[in-house]
Amino acid sequence: MDAILRRREDLLSIFRIVVGLLFVSHGAAKLFGVLGGRTVQFGAWPSFYAAVIELVAGGAVLLGIGTRVAAVICSGEMAYAYFVSHQSKALWPIENGGELAAIYSWTFLLIAFFGPGTWTLSRLWNKRKQTAEPVAG
Repeated sequence: MDAILRRREDLLSIFRIVVGLLFVSHGAAKLFGVLGGRTVQFGAWPSFYAAVIELVAGGAVLLGIGTRVAAVICSGEMAYAYFVSHQSKALWPIENGGELAAIYSWTFLLIAFFGPGTWTLSRLWNKRKQTAEPVAG
C-alpha cells in the first residue's frame, strides 16, 4: 500500500509541475511577449492582472510553494475568465471558446484539494530547516 501511495504522491507532483509550467508560460507570454505571445498593456483590467496571477501564482504551483492557496487563486482567475469573457458568447465551452479556462479552473481546484505531492520546495526547505536546527539535549 505504501508503494501505491508513494506513486500517487509522485504523480501528483508531476501533474502539478506540468500544469504550473503551462500556466506560467501563459503569464510570461502575456507580460513579456515571449513564446509567441502578445503583450498586454500595463495595468489593463483584467488582462494584465490575470497575466500577473498566471506568472506568480502559477510559479508558486510549479515550485510547490503555498501550493493550495496559489491553486485556489489560479482556479478563481480561470473561473472569472470563463464566466466574464466566454460565457456571454454561448452557453457551452465548446461554443464559446472557454474550454481551456474551464479545464484550468477545475485542474487547479483538484490541485488545491489533493495537494502538491511530495516534490515541493516547501518540503525541501522544511527538511533543511529541521536538519539545521541544533538538537536540545
